[in-house]
Amino acid sequence: MSRLTLFSPSGVVASAPALRRAARRLTALGFDVLIDDAALARHMRFAGDDATRLAAIHRVADAAPRVALATRGGYGLTRLLDAIDWARVAASVGRGTRWVGYSDLTALHLALWAHAGVSGWSGPLALDDFGRSDADGGTDEVTVGCFAEAMASELEAVGFRTAAGLDGLDASGPLWGGNLTVLVSLLGTRHWPGRRVRDGLLFVEDVAEHPYRVERMLLQLHQAGVLDAQRALLVGDLGGWKASPLDRGYGLRAMLAHLRSVTRTPIVTGLPIGHVPRTKVCLPVGRRAQLVVERRQAWLAWGHA
Repeated sequence: MSRLTLFSPSGVVASAPALRRAARRLTALGFDVLIDDAALARHMRFAGDDATRLAAIHRVADAAPRVALATRGGYGLTRLLDAIDWARVAASVGRGTRWVGYSDLTALHLALWAHAGVSGWSGPLALDDFGRSDADGGTDEVTVGCFAEAMASELEAVGFRTAAGLDGLDASGPLWGGNLTVLVSLLGTRHWPGRRVRDGLLFVEDVAEHPYRVERMLLQLHQAGVLDAQRALLVGDLGGWKASPLDRGYGLRAMLAHLRSVTRTPIVTGLPIGHVPRTKVCLPVGRRAQLVVERRQAWLAWGHA
């Protein structure tokens, strides 16, 4: 039975029952679940003060479970990046640990890749995807199955429906990305993966960011030379934003049309990732992958590490 540790590196866990529910469901999947001692710590909006959350990351790294699954995202990892012992975390990956999460976990994945050349999996969070009550929708069957396969080294590809106009696209490169806001916040810092991202397959998602804010961040990547250096940009869910009377027809579609007019990089929509209660897939950050589009069917495949 594979050990799975639930830990809280970012935002506070608001519901202990939801965390226990997640632990039960993960146990039912066959994992030996351990809840980190500080998983329910509280300090303002954080899951404990910075020292508590930093110690939790190092404690999990030293224990090197098969899976280190974050309870939730939110915000908090950026405050820890300068203090994390990256060699210590990388050593856990070398011993077989898979660090899993999305949203704020983007900072951990990309900084680990930058400092140590290894990384984790962009995937579900314990509370978001395993802790919802049945009355609130419970779990998503595909998300759960994808996670179980990925953690068992059985997941090598995901497929999804995309927009027309990309038939015949065939691109390969390092697969990387995550939450767009968190990703852009690393640009220009020592925690940015630098040359590792060249000729890559960049995936992004975000929540409650108006399309003009998404456009501004993507243009920042474009103007920094990052976007044109990619083989493809894969766009996940960008929902949760509120339209303004001033938009006058401007929305996600117009935003993407403008991006396509300024970058030579193909933009592929429909990737099932993001802040949604429905299906989200697991993606290995930093792993070399291949993207193929046939008509409107896209396939993203990678090999074993």
